[in-house]
Amino acid sequence: MPEQIRHICGISGGKDSSALAVYLKDRVPEMEYFFCDTGAELPETYEFLTRLEVILAKPIALLNADRGFDHWFEIFRGALPSPQMRWCTKNMKIKPLEKWIGDDPAISYVAIRSDEANRKGYVSTKPNIESRFPFVEDNIDHAGVMQILDDAGIGLPAYYEWRTRSGCYFCFYQRKAEWIGLADHHPDLFERAVAIEQKVLQDAGVNGDADFSKQAMKSRQYTWSGGETLVQLRARRDEILERHEAAIARTASARPNLPLVDALADVLDEDDDTQPCTVCAL
Repeated sequence: MPEQIRHICGISGGKDSSALAVYLKDRVPEMEYFFCDTGAELPETYEFLTRLEVILAKPIALLNADRGFDHWFEIFRGALPSPQMRWCTKNMKIKPLEKWIGDDPAISYVAIRSDEANRKGYVSTKPNIESRFPFVEDNIDHAGVMQILDDAGIGLPAYYEWRTRSGCYFCFYQRKAEWIGLADHHPDLFERAVAIEQKVLQDAGVNGDADFSKQAMKSRQYTWSGGETLVQLRARRDEILERHEAAIARTASARPNLPLVDALADVLDEDDDTQPCTVCAL
């Protein structure tokens, strides 16, 4: 008797993976939904997942790493996770996922849209996991994703008011304006991120922001946001927001019918167009 194939759909807390989960609800009734929970997610993400479970009429499995961020932070002491060294994604998301699947044959459905088909989703090196891209196959683009969410009556997570990417509160892929948004909406989480960063700086022998060298600022080895510490970034709050609001006004003028969430994404991409890890941010 052949082994039964598992059908799995990862949900990051972002719009694309959530829309895919809804899209596949009736098409793949045996679907298993999962969320890789680092324990450092935004409160809005957990709230949205609860709403999504109601729509799906199925629980979303929360996959937790055997060891939390603090453990891996100690292992990689001296360097924060960064686009060049994404140890958080590897150890706190991919490993728990592959452990959950085990050696079972599985099809993993990835929320890459048709208008971003050149992006790469999570593709396991394990031979028992096959990846599929329904939105690419069925030619569903950004507008299609938004329509799916609207039709389901679920809308968007509340963090889309100030941030366009799901993921940990300290995610290094956040743009400058998004860090300010974190400071404004969740000052306690911002302070936690500051404390982690300051610990790295102290261990590196950097005594305060004034001694933060240009060489260090150019890398993300010592700071969450490239070019400055979070303390320095927060001190530039008015400047960052002024630039951010001016960019929104330019976008609104050039594309008057563009929804706010899309205008926000365009504006933030002016600040940093680095593509985030799709495991975390779809």
